[in-house]
Amino acid sequence: MSTDTNDSEDMVSLYAAAKKIYPRSVQGMFAYWRWGVVAITQIMFYGLPWLEWGTRQAVLFDLEARRFYILGLVLYPQDFIYLTGLLVIAALSLFLFTAVAGRLWCGYACPQTVYSEIFLWIERKIEGDRSARMRLDDAGFSAKKLAKKTYKHVVWIALSLWTGFTFVGYFTPIRELVVSAMGWQFGSWESFWVFFYAFATYGNAGFMREQVCKYMCPYARFQSAMFDHDTLIVTYDTERGEPRGARSKKTDLVAANLGSCVDCSLCVQVCPTGIDIRNGLQYECIGCGACADVCDTVMDKLGYAKGLVRYTTQNAMSNKWTPKQTLLRVARPRVLAYTSILMALVIALGTSLALRTPFKVDVVRDRATLARITENGALENIYRLQIMNAAEVDKTYQLSVDGMNGIEIVTDTQVKVAAAQAHWVVLRVDIPYGSAEAGSHKINFDIKDTSGKEVVHEKSVFLVPR
Repeated sequence: MSTDTNDSEDMVSLYAAAKKIYPRSVQGMFAYWRWGVVAITQIMFYGLPWLEWGTRQAVLFDLEARRFYILGLVLYPQDFIYLTGLLVIAALSLFLFTAVAGRLWCGYACPQTVYSEIFLWIERKIEGDRSARMRLDDAGFSAKKLAKKTYKHVVWIALSLWTGFTFVGYFTPIRELVVSAMGWQFGSWESFWVFFYAFATYGNAGFMREQVCKYMCPYARFQSAMFDHDTLIVTYDTERGEPRGARSKKTDLVAANLGSCVDCSLCVQVCPTGIDIRNGLQYECIGCGACADVCDTVMDKLGYAKGLVRYTTQNAMSNKWTPKQTLLRVARPRVLAYTSILMALVIALGTSLALRTPFKVDVVRDRATLARITENGALENIYRLQIMNAAEVDKTYQLSVDGMNGIEIVTDTQVKVAAAQAHWVVLRVDIPYGSAEAGSHKINFDIKDTSGKEVVHEKSVFLVPR
């Protein structure tokens, strides 16, 4: 609020309403790639929960039982290190792809982009392309407008609910979810997450769209830290395109003092974030290449060379490098460092998974029971062992202990554990009375899979009272 010399007041709004963007449909190489990625990611997302592995769901994160099933792997909370490794690999992959070719993830594989593309496709099929949608929104209320809008939102909501249902199907067996849904017997946990995920999909892909990328996603803000002058980005060739202006197909560009850009603004109309690529690199650009596709179409119609808007680097643009020279700069130290670290992590994680022992053991000395002298005159400690069978078949394990003279397990030394289950067993461990000095003595438990060569060694202590 400000006051001028005439004591009049001017209201200054601190909020600017977002102008709705109506992206035009586009065809071209990058559009085909983008829809190919959409198809692959959605086939995987919607299809994986229905894939079976033996007698169970192939991919299931059973939080209640604290087990993750991923194809032939059964992971426990103790295997959290593998999740950490996957997250580190994903982060480094993002850094690598960004250093090489900008925001590839954002433009092609990010869920926000993927679902925005799907929702836009539905919108185009029902309401028409850009101009038709703009006319429909500007038109007054009518039965036709109400019917189209209702139909669109019904389809959006149905797809969102199915997306939320599929998401929950990764945590609760999806076939059980279908039976529960048919009988209206959803649990509170499943109901909340189905509707929450559906609401998020509906809101983000149907309404917020580019605003998520521009204002909510932190990646757009720090991406420039991963760019350099040899990063492939969507770029407008200013030297070739300027000065821009309308012309006929037969116009002599030299005589008319015109560049190749006809100033048709189609590159702006197809952009999902509504930017003008001719203004240079902007943080809103998600690198989808839609502007390059539509510009190539215009160049074809005018008989000009393609590539006025293209994927290239700042160095290539300023030095007029050929595509071969540009690609040779991909293998620069920064990229090689990312690639080396990434490959080392992938190999290390894969090797660790391949050599992973298919069962785990936790040893807990029973603190509620002190060392005692048995009726046979031996000194006894009691332990609790948790044996987790990560295999898909029942297993029998042989238990033994060493580390002190005469130490032995006096309870049953064989334990059967069902497939992909955990079992607690109580062990009584004795030593001859007087065979060891008072204090804490280190001992080792050996747990061997009787059907294989895998052995797990776990340390503990044996307490001898004073």
